[in-house]
Amino acid sequence: MSSQPHPPGLPPGAVQEVSAGVYAYIQPDGSWFINNTGFLVGRRGVISVDACATERRTRAYLAAIGAITDQPVRTLINTHHHGDHTFGNYLFGGATIVAQDGVRDLLLAWGQPVSAPIWTEVDWGPVELAPPFLTFRDGVTLWVDDLRCELRYVGAAAHTGSDSYLWIPDRRLLFAGDLLFNGSTPFLLQGSVSGALRALDQLRELDAATIVPGHGAVCGPEVIDAVADYLRFVQDVADRGRAAGLAPLDAARQTDLGRFADLLDPERIVGNLHRAYAEADGVPPGGPIDYLAALTGMIAYNGGQPLRCLA
Repeated sequence: MSSQPHPPGLPPGAVQEVSAGVYAYIQPDGSWFINNTGFLVGRRGVISVDACATERRTRAYLAAIGAITDQPVRTLINTHHHGDHTFGNYLFGGATIVAQDGVRDLLLAWGQPVSAPIWTEVDWGPVELAPPFLTFRDGVTLWVDDLRCELRYVGAAAHTGSDSYLWIPDRRLLFAGDLLFNGSTPFLLQGSVSGALRALDQLRELDAATIVPGHGAVCGPEVIDAVADYLRFVQDVADRGRAAGLAPLDAARQTDLGRFADLLDPERIVGNLHRAYAEADGVPPGGPIDYLAALTGMIAYNGGQPLRCLA
């Protein structure tokens, strides 16, 4: 089985004003390492929500900010440690990098970007790891002029071990990071399937009107239920696979993805099953598992080919 086909060339990222002075930067097509960011413009500076994966993409994002305002980016939020949201940190010279306590160590443990043998080759550029140097335990409030913005830790492992989201209550606007994917397959290998479902309950209670997901188009709260449906599907496949004595890869191969077949990067089902199996076997949410086995299983599911990355 192979990944969903990607277009031979992707359009550049696009700025979308999602509320007055608040912008999403949407990068099609939202597949591996092609994430969304966003920024808030105030009278004295800009807050950015995440960086991009490569030098080229991050410079294009900074140029997009510069086309809106000549104010500098004074604060850079990292919603979690994954490289598509953090590898470009080093290009935000002078910005205070803010994240939940766990992100710093996780980012440093992740290390420099690599492509082969997991992904197709990517031109990352001269990445310098730049971890957050202002961290918080549960949350922190940021202000853009008089606009209150609440950066909140979800409280436990979900997409990763240290996910946060930015909630702007007066605008009912949510920057969800990778707690939410729109149009691509959610990925829980370094997090928790059950924890992600609990995180979705937390997001649902916000009653957001507009959501900027970590990947995919700007959307409304309906995306929360769509992601929850997929996660419950993963749990069901894991239960049936374990009962039948199947390894995660075999369970994935024998599963009809059904209504989830059109999501980008369907091979993530294998990594998600590795996490769901581990949880069922008593591994705590976010606890260490055999990541190499999960990644090689995704490659096997992908017809033995490296996973296609167009970052």
